[in-house]
Order: sequence, then structure tokens, then C-alpha cells
Amino acid sequence: MSKITTDIKKCNYYIICVPTPINQNKTLTRLCNEIQQHNYKEEILQLMTEQIADYRCITGENPMWHPLEKKVYWLDIPSGRLFRYDPSTQQHENFFTHDEEVGGFTIQPDGVLLLFMSRGAIGFLRGNRIDHVVDEISEEKASRFNDVIADPAGRVFCGTMPQKGRLGVLYRLETDGSIQPILEGIGCSNGMGFSNDLQKMYYTDSGKREIYLFDYDQETGDISNQRVFVKTPDGEGVPDGMTVDREGYVWSARWDGSGLFRFDIQGNLERKIELPASKVSSVVFGGDDYTDIYATTAGGNDKIINGSGAGALFRIKTEFTGKPDFFSRLS
Repeated sequence: MSKITTDIKKCNYYIICVPTPINQNKTLTRLCNEIQQHNYKEEILQLMTEQIADYRCITGENPMWHPLEKKVYWLDIPSGRLFRYDPSTQQHENFFTHDEEVGGFTIQPDGVLLLFMSRGAIGFLRGNRIDHVVDEISEEKASRFNDVIADPAGRVFCGTMPQKGRLGVLYRLETDGSIQPILEGIGCSNGMGFSNDLQKMYYTDSGKREIYLFDYDQETGDISNQRVFVKTPDGEGVPDGMTVDREGYVWSARWDGSGLFRFDIQGNLERKIELPASKVSSVVFGGDDYTDIYATTAGGNDKIINGSGAGALFRIKTEFTGKPDFFSRLS
């Protein structure tokens, strides 16, 4: 295995599957092809994990595949830095830095990013200029937005962080720019997603370590009938960002859980993909065929404690297929 191990390290790959005995003289390319040609369902996890970029993010978050540009975007919340990676050139950059925190963003049909920031501010990023849709939310002056998601109609569900004397709130931003609270008393508003039939919405409250399932009305954007989908056991980390794949399975990033957790539609854990970082913050599918998983990690300011991959962006090659995120459609 020494030759294979050396080749893997050169390419910065972590192979997390081992098929039947492999000829040690094979090149890494042939090894990868052999791995991908097999189907190791339950017994052997078929994937490769590559560290794409390391900006030592304190809170790397919100990975999103830009379908028009064919690039991955992500951010570091406290520093206000936004990044992008082009798989075709393998180049990445910190293309914009805001002077305040940026909690999340969505993508408009014209490719413009819609940023969700401190104090409840929301605005379009056009070049180096932010055109505000919402200047601030008076109740959120001491807070910021966290995770956000556009729904099929182009509305945006956007949650805020708890602050002194007030817990977090989940808001719904309408396509006309109006905004209203729809859930209050949230410990830490986090990852969201929709079932494949668009009849249900998943919602993560990290403060309670729970992922909820709601009935979702696409016509009105209303959510109802809240119930627990997954409860994270004590001592096993905190559910953070999430996405839903084409099979309808939920992928949840686990802060202080060192990985991605995949749940079936009944909420049973189907598998875990480990990453070399304790604080795995979010996950999205990307690539032309949506078979690449991109995951962000946090804690890059202390890699000794949080792991060698803390604060980085990872790409994971898998047998699974995701689906595009919805555009926000603010006029």
C-alpha cells in the first residue's frame, strides 16, 4: 500500500473505501476508476474526499453551486469574506469582503447573489456594491442572519441568531421584498431543505439539536404541523447545514460531529462520511451532474483543536446525486 498511499497524498485525496485486494502497482487514476466502477452499497462506502481550498475560515458556511457560472460559492460569516471555486480551472478566490458579518446568500435568476447580513440587512451584491432590499430589522439590531434557503416560488426562508433576551426567529422574505416572522423561540436557526414532492420542509434548530419536518404549502409559503425528524443524541455534536438528494434522503452537516450524516425519509441514519475537522458546518451538491458534494468546515483559527481540515472547503466524489437549489426571485 505504500505506493498507493504516496500517490493519494500527492493529490490531497482521502480514500475512504477499500475494494477487494488492489494491485499496488496501479496508478492513482486507475485506482480511482476501479473504485468508481464498483457498487459497494452497505459494506463499503464508495467515495473520495479532496480538500479544495483552505482560507482558515472561522465559520465557513453556505456552500452553493452556481448553476449559471458552474462554480461553487461559500463564505466565512464573521469576516464577511465570500469565496468561489471554478472546477474547470481548479482556481479559487476571495472575491469580496464585506465590512460586516454575512450569514448566508441565495442566487437570483440573473446570477446575482442576494446577501443576508447583520442587523437583518438584505441586499443584492452587484460587483463591489450592495443594493439593499431591507436596510435592517429593528428587532435584529444585535443579531445577524444565519442559514437561508429559497423556496420553489422564489421566496426566502431566513433565520436569525439568538441575542441577549431574545431567541432566534425564522423569517420569510417575499418576492416583493416584504418580510415577516413565521417561527419564534429558535435556539439557533440553521439548515433547511424540501422534500422531493415539495410537500414538506426540513428545518434545523441547532440550539435544540433537532431537525424538524413541516408540511409546506407551495402556493402560500406557509409551514405547519411541526414534528421532530431527527434528534441528535447528547455528546454527538450539533446538526448544522443540510441538503436533500434525489432519493429524498437528508444530508446534515454535524458541528462537533466531524462529518456528514445521511438520513432516510423516516429519519434513520443511513451512513456517515467523516471529514478531518470537528466542526462540519454545511453541505451542498454540485457539478454538472450534481454528483459532487461540497462541504464547509469551521474553526480554522485553531486547527490543533478543530482538526487539519478546519476552515476549509471539501469536495466529495460519491455514488449519490443531488438536485439544484431554487433561485430567489426578488423583483
